[in-house]
Order: sequence, then structure tokens, then C-alpha cells
Amino acid sequence: MKEARITAPLTAPHLAAERDLRLDLFRGIALWLIFLDHIPSNVVNWVTLRNYGFSDATEIFVFISGYTAAFVYGRAMRERGFVVAAARVLKRTWQIYVAHIFLFAIYLAEISYVAQSFDNPLYGEEMGILDFLKQPDVTIMQALLLKFKPVNMDVLPLYIVLLGFFPPVLWLLIRNASLALIVSGILYALMWKFGWNFPAYPDGHWAFNPLAWQLLFVLGAWFALGGAQRLSRFVTSRVTVALAVVYLLLCLGVVMTWYFPRLAFLVPRVLAEVIYPIDKTNLDVLRLLHFLALAVIVVNLVPRQWQGINSWVFRPAIVCGQHSLEIFCFGVFLSFAAHFVLTEISSRVPAQILCSAAGVLIMVAAAEVLAWYKKIDRKGSGPRSPLAQADLAGGGG
Repeated sequence: MKEARITAPLTAPHLAAERDLRLDLFRGIALWLIFLDHIPSNVVNWVTLRNYGFSDATEIFVFISGYTAAFVYGRAMRERGFVVAAARVLKRTWQIYVAHIFLFAIYLAEISYVAQSFDNPLYGEEMGILDFLKQPDVTIMQALLLKFKPVNMDVLPLYIVLLGFFPPVLWLLIRNASLALIVSGILYALMWKFGWNFPAYPDGHWAFNPLAWQLLFVLGAWFALGGAQRLSRFVTSRVTVALAVVYLLLCLGVVMTWYFPRLAFLVPRVLAEVIYPIDKTNLDVLRLLHFLALAVIVVNLVPRQWQGINSWVFRPAIVCGQHSLEIFCFGVFLSFAAHFVLTEISSRVPAQILCSAAGVLIMVAAAEVLAWYKKIDRKGSGPRSPLAQADLAGGGG
């Protein structure tokens, strides 16, 4: 018996025929910001989002990953059915899992070598690998189960879980997008009600709770499958833009009190008791609203038809965004290398700027090499469908 294909409702918008370069642009920028944030005591990371609002580059990365996953695999599910699309999603999930384990091995080797060569055991403690050094056999098994994660290695396990459970979510999004979003919201609420999270090793819970961050991932997928068109008038209305600007300014005011105690009067004690803690692990509502407000501003400043995005100026970020998995892994490796240089050689501001700039340039160079290789590979294997090109350009991740 042939598998029945999923037929979208007549009222459902069709998926875009071409990849939206804005997604690649902002995902590439997010990768740069994550790299900078991963370097401790780095003056350059003052340019990152986390210093001026509640959300940071992680929200950008997860939202766009959900959007691109729906863009790629939603079309596959419509055209070829659930089983084929699910197989492609799980294949991509496996690729990301293998990349995570490979990065884990390289990252541990990098940290262990530096700690031993420079006789500085604090590297192991600071990067969260002491348990590995004490019980490598147990720790490796826990790493394979995604329970043990050194510092800066929490994002990929989150994405592995989100993408692994994506096929039934995508099926529901195509059948009834509003219901899928409601179910996601209910799960998010239940997580807050009962304190659900995944266990970590040796203790504690995941730094990025998948039961919370799934809401942002599903929201991105919902926008990709017609939500953006349905909300276009609302997002571009003057009232919405004004509310977004006001909220962003209020968030900025709150964040400034963290760095300048004299401004503490801006957040009365009653208000502080309500809003704190602004939890990143469980994707606090205030963080989610801050990201959505930023998204509203970006959509209005950079519309889909904007031709300026084709400028060479944005090419470095776009090409990094199109190879997000590889560049993210490379960024994690480079962030510790930069930390090592700033610790052992020089921690002065010029060194911080040089290490940061060099890291971003290396990431761009690596992305350009990957783009060149894939271009040569496509020429050798003949023309590909837009779906295949989109998948190669980043798939869901």
C-alpha cells in the first residue's frame, strides 16, 4: 500500500519558493554573538544582545532553526508524505548528534591538553570537565546520553531533542497550525507549573530546558508555515511597533540597573519581586517577549523584499548562517582557544579585540570554504531541487 501524502488545507499558505536570506543573515550574526559571549572577560562581548535586553543570541538561533526546519521538512511532508519527511528529519538529527559527539571529543582534548601543558587544573574546573578527568568511562557514557555537557556545549543537545521530536509536531502544524501552537503553549505552561526538566550529569538539570525552548522552536515553525502571512498586518502596524519599542526600552532600563547600581531606583522592589529571576533555563516569558519585540523591529526595518541584503557587506554573516552546524562547532572550539590566549599570553583590551576579530574572521573563512566545496559538489552531481538546496544550506540546523 502506498503511503498517503498529507494534503494541506485549501486555506493554508504555500511555503515560500526561495530561501529567505534574512534567516541566514541573522543566524550568522547569532553565531558570531554566541562565539563572543563564550569568551570570558572579553570586552568585545559588550556588543552582544545580552547586555542590552533580556534575550540573547540563543533565542535567535532556536527561532530561526525552527523556521528553517519547517521550511525544509514541511515541503517534504506535503510532497512526499510523513514517513519520508520524518526519515529526513531523523537523518539530520543523527548528523547533529554525531557532530556533537565529535565536538565533545575534540573539545575535551583541547581543554585537557592546555590544562596539562600549562599546569593549570583550573581549566578543567572552569570548563566543567572535572568529572570526566575523574571518571572518564562513566562520563563518556553520560555524554552519549546527552546528560554530561561541558561549558558552552548545551545548544546542540537542545537542538537534537527539538528536532528529534519534530516530525509529529510538523504533521500537526500542517494539519492544524493553531492547535499545534496551543499544545506547545500548554506544555510550556505545565513545565512552569510542575518544574519539569531533563536530568543532567553529575547533578542538576539541562541548562536549556527542551520542554520550555520547544515553544520558541514551534513558534518559528508556525511562522514558516503561514503564521508570518497571517500576522503581517499586525506585525507591521504602528501600534505594534510602538509597543515593541517601548518594551525594548523598558528592558534596557532594567538591564542597566545590573551594571549601574545607582540606577536601581528604576526597578522598584515590588516590580523586582515580580520579574526576577528572569530565567534563561526555562525561557522566561519576559525573555520570550523581548525576542518577539526585537523580531517586530527587525521585520519592519528589513522587509523580505529588501534588495540591500544582496550586498557584499552581508555576505560573511549569510554564508556563516548557511553552514550553521559546522560554524557553531568551530565557534565553540575557537572560543576556548581565545580564552587560552587571553589567560596565558595577554588579557589586555587590544588582545581581547584581536582574538575576537580573528575568531570571527576564521569562522567566515571556514564558511566560505564550505560554500565553495558544496558549490563544486553540486556542479559535479547536476542540478538539485530547491528543497535539496535548502537542506544543504542548513537543513533544519
